[in-house]
Amino acid sequence: MAADMENPFAGFGLPGKPGTDEFWAAARTPASVPAEDGGWVTLFLWRGPESAGIGFESWSEPVPLRRWGDTDCWYAEVQMPARLRMTYQFLVGEEAHADPFNPVGAGGDRSIAATPDAPAQPHWPVVRADDVLPVPRTRLRWASERLGGRRTVRVHPAGGGGPVVLLLDGDDWLYLHPATTAFDSAVAGGDMPPVTLVFLPTRDRKAEFGCRPELWEAVRDELLPMVAESGVPADLDRLVVAGQSLGGLSAMYAALEFPHLVSRVACQSGSFWWTPDAMGLADPLGGPVGGAIAARLRERPDLSGLRVAFDVGEHETRMLPHCALTEALAEQAGATVRVSRSASDHDRAGWRQPLLRDVAWALGAR
Repeated sequence: MAADMENPFAGFGLPGKPGTDEFWAAARTPASVPAEDGGWVTLFLWRGPESAGIGFESWSEPVPLRRWGDTDCWYAEVQMPARLRMTYQFLVGEEAHADPFNPVGAGGDRSIAATPDAPAQPHWPVVRADDVLPVPRTRLRWASERLGGRRTVRVHPAGGGGPVVLLLDGDDWLYLHPATTAFDSAVAGGDMPPVTLVFLPTRDRKAEFGCRPELWEAVRDELLPMVAESGVPADLDRLVVAGQSLGGLSAMYAALEFPHLVSRVACQSGSFWWTPDAMGLADPLGGPVGGAIAARLRERPDLSGLRVAFDVGEHETRMLPHCALTEALAEQAGATVRVSRSASDHDRAGWRQPLLRDVAWALGAR
């Protein structure tokens, strides 16, 4: 805590005494300053009568806020590493809130912060927590015989449409992160060719994204024929599957077991620790490195027709060995591989720019 009791947060660019009208009128956080031992110290503020904390998507355990005197100002000065973009929310009692002092939102109750040295994310617009994201007009009502239940699949022709990009966890890319706007911008800016986005929602991630054939049989035999008949221009012969975490695992599984369907993959932070029994373990990531996918890759399937971009957050320390082995084995099996590390932990805020870049690369555009 700074020694200046009248202006304790001046080092973060905030004037005035905490709790005053002058202070709150100028409050813009998170705000970061260089830490003495490297990285950053980042200030978070919350205004309210009761205690609060900060919940992070994956990077850190929750951090409690401290109260400034008897004011309505709650704060935390959080040590952060270099190059980090992450999602967070304020936790007050049983409720979660977006940061009212941060204009960058992700859904109604989350915000996104980045350290000053984190790379920019071109094409992704600033979206406030109370903004309503644009939803594609074309919707398909999919009642799957193989998967059971009904789900709504949205379809968006970016730049007039082209190769199909199947976005796993599609509802996150519809309602938390503005993928339609970002892809439109990337196409308009010449960073990728026109594409047709298909937003695939999931009902049970653990069941559907495990290494089981039902999802991909349903995509092949049920969903893609519906897309072809939707009236939206869609090139099914150049399908790209984009998945994150368990979705990345599923995308790689599909490339291995359904090579005539999936030959282009954009995979961010794939859950390559997965084995059939891993979910029941106290430490799911503590099993064999590379999990079931590495075991399958050791059989040396012919992946000469596969083009796969792998990305994982540089702060995902326990994920990195699983991903690195999978990347190496895929290349040894003949796949054309692109490998990168992003300024994030296991967080969709960090997956956004790799999603655009790697889809474009999978299509051979970059």
